[in-house]
Amino acid sequence: MPKEIDPKDSSRATAYKLWMKAPNPMVTFFKTLDVTNLLTVSRKKNLKFNMLLCFCIAKAAVGTEEFYTLPVGEKLLQYDTIAVSVIVSNKLGEINYCDIPYAADLDLFNHNYLENTSWVIENCDNKDLSDNNMVIGTSAVIETELDGVIGMNSGIFNNPFISWGRYRKKDLRYELPISFQFHHTQMDGSHAGRFLENLQNEINKVLFR
Repeated sequence: MPKEIDPKDSSRATAYKLWMKAPNPMVTFFKTLDVTNLLTVSRKKNLKFNMLLCFCIAKAAVGTEEFYTLPVGEKLLQYDTIAVSVIVSNKLGEINYCDIPYAADLDLFNHNYLENTSWVIENCDNKDLSDNNMVIGTSAVIETELDGVIGMNSGIFNNPFISWGRYRKKDLRYELPISFQFHHTQMDGSHAGRFLENLQNEINKVLFR
């Protein structure tokens, strides 16, 4: 279970004061990732591309301390664990969200991904792990190529969120533009930039697992 922390005693004290009640506290970064390695692993090992990308997102996030703290309402909560949420089309053709707990082992993460998404497809209900995990939201719009996405700026949903469309081929490589939205109370631009660099590094390392 997350615990409430006093913003004044945290590393986010100044950010909390500046951004917690700002009319638009969300920041969006755009970055183009080289996903050639992910496609190679996906095809050779018959693993879902989306699962592999979510695994790399979670793997990169656990190495960034700021991901474990999240503004919720007026509170600043600190979590011990991280999950990644995906959008799933259920058997009725409608959509639900499905949270996948992070696991450092790819095989275990893949098992969790397949088990949880299968449950959502069959039960037409959400799989919500947000009571115990800081959840990173994702949305894959694979029907088209996207250059970027601007998400909600309502202050209701403060979780970090990553969006992407269809990957594209450039010469002999494959690229995927993504959008990374985060609450400025949770992290600064330098933290977000480090996370995105870590994400690319994790994508590159999947080949060597």
